[in-house]
Amino acid sequence: MRIKSIVNVALMALVLMAATACSTHRKAVTETTEVGAGETIEKIAFLQKVNDNAQYTKFITSKVKFTVEVGNRQMTLTGNLKMKRDDVIRLQLMAFGFVEAGRLEFTKEYVLVMDRINKLYLKVPYAQVDFLRNSHIDFSVLQGLFWNELFQPREVRVTDQLLKNYRTEEEEENTIVMIDDDKLSYRWLANNKSALIKMANVKYQDRFRGNYQLNWDYEDFQMANRKHFPMEHKMTFTTPEKEIKLGMILNYMGSDEDWETRTEISSKYRQVTMEEILQRFMSL
Repeated sequence: MRIKSIVNVALMALVLMAATACSTHRKAVTETTEVGAGETIEKIAFLQKVNDNAQYTKFITSKVKFTVEVGNRQMTLTGNLKMKRDDVIRLQLMAFGFVEAGRLEFTKEYVLVMDRINKLYLKVPYAQVDFLRNSHIDFSVLQGLFWNELFQPREVRVTDQLLKNYRTEEEEENTIVMIDDDKLSYRWLANNKSALIKMANVKYQDRFRGNYQLNWDYEDFQMANRKHFPMEHKMTFTTPEKEIKLGMILNYMGSDEDWETRTEISSKYRQVTMEEILQRFMSL
């Protein structure tokens, strides 16, 4: 596959996955019933343990191996993951291991997608993207997915007070953590002993546009900054038209602070619309 096609597939897959983040749990989940005071205390204690597993570091950086599978097309790219807590998430895709081909950047204010090969970019606030706004997808949701944490839409941090909003259902080895928000339902799967989040799921249901689903698995937990962090992320994103499988493997857990947290866009780049981005994706 030509490098332009590879970059286009990777970029479009990332945009749609992050923008519409939705999914179901592999197993049917029933609604929980009212619980007694003792069970509530036990639930909150477990959720506090899950919450305490979050990384306290300000920065997470790493070289990554990035894989994309759309239909019968598969590709592997290297790249860089750079994140600053409560500020920015950046993923750089490299061609041939040394040329930056594309960049995806999320801040609290905007979403930026850059196609370095074709010199195109998209930079818009969340509110200007219908499915981001309607789905309540904001920076805190994306940060929770990338950082392997619990999250709640429109909340910067999940405090002990907010933990009461979640429901739980215990299985043999894991506990399902649940919360719903309008057309969205969120599910996490946490190990009963370690309280580490092994999977995050979100489901967005729309009878007119169809359902969007995301399944985000976390594997290969390693110790970093006195906390465990997943070095392997596997995402399966399903739209009414396509299924996209993404993989991201971190080489290490760094905390590099020596990088600019905002991307400057050259005048040589042409800004495109979300519609153009989606059309490019759907034509692949």
